[in-house]
Amino acid sequence: MAVSRFLDKVCVQMDRALKVLTPGAVQARREYPVATLSPELNPQERQHVVGLMKINHTGEVCAQALYEGQALTAKTAGTSAAMIHAAQEEEDHLAWCETRLENLGAKPSVLNPVFYAGSFVMGAAAGICGDRWSLGFVEETEKQVCAHLDSHLAVLPDVDAETRDVITQMRIDEAEHGDAAHQLGAAELPGPVRFGMKYMSKVMTWSVYRF
Repeated sequence: MAVSRFLDKVCVQMDRALKVLTPGAVQARREYPVATLSPELNPQERQHVVGLMKINHTGEVCAQALYEGQALTAKTAGTSAAMIHAAQEEEDHLAWCETRLENLGAKPSVLNPVFYAGSFVMGAAAGICGDRWSLGFVEETEKQVCAHLDSHLAVLPDVDAETRDVITQMRIDEAEHGDAAHQLGAAELPGPVRFGMKYMSKVMTWSVYRF
């Protein structure tokens, strides 16, 4: 019976991974948060915005994997449900990033499967450490994501209102997820862990921007 349940979970996670990694498979529950589509960007602006949105898309792929891994190993049903709920909310971000990339005539990063796998393992490990640490991982992740989105907003071309609207709404949602984790009793992560997360984030952003 235990083996059967384990295999069921493996099948569910494999199906979930395929869905997240297949462009167009995840549909947003909320409308695309854009009032007016942006005019055509010049080649340099387009290349830069594509790079930024590839990073944001991969970040959402990683978020899905993290939450799924944490939900799998959470110590309580309540924490597991909270992780699954957060993952469902962030599906909107994944779909919005794909829409913006499509409008720019671009595709997501080819490195997404690698980062999904790594993020899933990290999420599962955080869950094994205990719910408070798992929630602390969520809170710190969202803090870093918000800072990262702020840096994107600062360098977007002025004419690109479409990308700005998408990132702004994502920024609001990410802050809410971090606050929710804090309210649920997130533990503050040790300094070396926070540093390691920032380092891995830099590796992801550097590589995904180019590939």
